[in-house]
Amino acid sequence: MFFQLSTAMAEAEATATDLTATAADLATATDAGKADPTWMQSAVEKFTETPATVWIAVLAIVALGVILLSARKVSRKWNSRMLAFGALAIALSFVLSCIRLMKMPTHGSVTPGSMLPLMLFAAAYGVVPGLFAGSVYGLLQFFQDPWFFSAPEFILDWILAFAALGLAGIAKGKKEVWLFPGIVLAVLGRAVCAIAAGLLIVADYAPKDLVINGAQVGSKFAFSAMYNGLYLLPELGICLVLGALIGPRLLRELKRTK
Repeated sequence: MFFQLSTAMAEAEATATDLTATAADLATATDAGKADPTWMQSAVEKFTETPATVWIAVLAIVALGVILLSARKVSRKWNSRMLAFGALAIALSFVLSCIRLMKMPTHGSVTPGSMLPLMLFAAAYGVVPGLFAGSVYGLLQFFQDPWFFSAPEFILDWILAFAALGLAGIAKGKKEVWLFPGIVLAVLGRAVCAIAAGLLIVADYAPKDLVINGAQVGSKFAFSAMYNGLYLLPELGICLVLGALIGPRLLRELKRTK
């Protein structure tokens, strides 16, 4: 009797083992059957990741811009046409930010010049309107991915960093070649704010946790600088190239329609 019971238990264990192995094989086959996303799928996946409420806000900004374009001047300094172009620049920058040409191994993505519309707007209308438009754009970016470490980090990373794009407004009223120092200054301003925000985040990190792409970084400043520089430097290059190709003509058109 004991022998029969032992035999039955052994058979049951063997059956359970076979079932477990079969389930594991099925899981492995399922995982193997899942193809890696294509470059195009990865590039546009942020469109689907963005909450519907954020898209509604973007559409509202576009609608406001269209309305203001057909309205009369509301003041000498802040006229409806300037507000309209600001709204359209914010919306265009946001849409371009959803296209990922490359996802960096740490954080951030390289986009097709998502900062350029805001910088061109600032170059046409000045630093103060550019700072305001950049701040609104930063809030949209935050609502797309609502996370922050602390209030100072939020202000630096989501408000001031994007507001800094308005520094391209130093090119207002100057020769077209000033657009390029303006772009560099704007991206540098964003980088300074982003690096400062990064230092707040990693303030309590142990040295062993300062790792980028498998390599340990020597200092917290270097970690934050590399973390943000890996995507901001390619972005700067793209903005400079696109700025050279379309920037002067667009600036002439914006100045003509003021």
